[in-house]
Amino acid sequence: MTQTLTHLEALEAEAIHILREVAGQCQNPALLFSGGKDSLVLLRLAEKAFRPCRFPFPLLHIDTGHNYPEVIAFRDQRAAELGEKLIVRNLEDSMKAGSIVLRHPGESRNRHQSVTLLEAVAEFQFDCLIGGARRDEEKARAKERIFSFRDEFGQWDPKHQRPELWNLYNARIHPGEHIRAFPISNWTELDVWQYIAQEELELPSIYFAHHREVVVLSGGALLPVTPLTPVPAGAQSVWRSVRFRTVGDISCTAPVLSEATTLDAIVKETATTEITERGATRLDDQTSEASMEQRKKEGYF
Repeated sequence: MTQTLTHLEALEAEAIHILREVAGQCQNPALLFSGGKDSLVLLRLAEKAFRPCRFPFPLLHIDTGHNYPEVIAFRDQRAAELGEKLIVRNLEDSMKAGSIVLRHPGESRNRHQSVTLLEAVAEFQFDCLIGGARRDEEKARAKERIFSFRDEFGQWDPKHQRPELWNLYNARIHPGEHIRAFPISNWTELDVWQYIAQEELELPSIYFAHHREVVVLSGGALLPVTPLTPVPAGAQSVWRSVRFRTVGDISCTAPVLSEATTLDAIVKETATTEITERGATRLDDQTSEASMEQRKKEGYF
């Protein structure tokens, strides 16, 4: 009798297959892990793909130094619970070495992660980085294949991508090149939240509704008030019930209005929202439609 998989079971099976393809074809991969929801899903998928053995790759995080402390604490906690190796490389070190030069102290460090990431690739000779990017996030990500080739400069050329027919993936590379693999490419934000609820995964607290001081910017985006992002001159702050749909550098990650304090409530809210995940939550993505594609060509996640 043929067993029909549910939607989430089919996505899970595909992702596990991709993770095992990485392990089988690549000599020295790493899994990008920030403590965010998508990378937490990747960890659960890696558990299902490889346990009871250890993961055949370390965890890697590029820390801007301006991440939310709740997320960094959760990152360290989860890696320790799994007993897996966590490698952290900091933008501060790249800045000290002179490979990253900010235009001014208040500039967002988000786009500069590419430099430190490529330095980590060179340092450890990684031939594949496993990431939690999804095609529904924004237009540039939708162009990318599951196995995404990077040249010797870490660059991505969307016009010259390898075919992926019949779920066959080609990870062959020359010295100095590497692959980015995206096991949850075909997932949506709703799929991720439904899977988190199904697996009862723990999350950093800022993913759930809480009261926070914010400034309402033109266009409706919410600027969280922090020591790094103070109230702009002439603006007024307010306290609102908010949660984060995506987390990253404090300087460019905005929360959304929400009363969702449980996973079920988040799933329901995600299913009915008309605002895209990055549309009102990544302030740096709103400056240019092509900004993400350009960053990816420079080596971004």
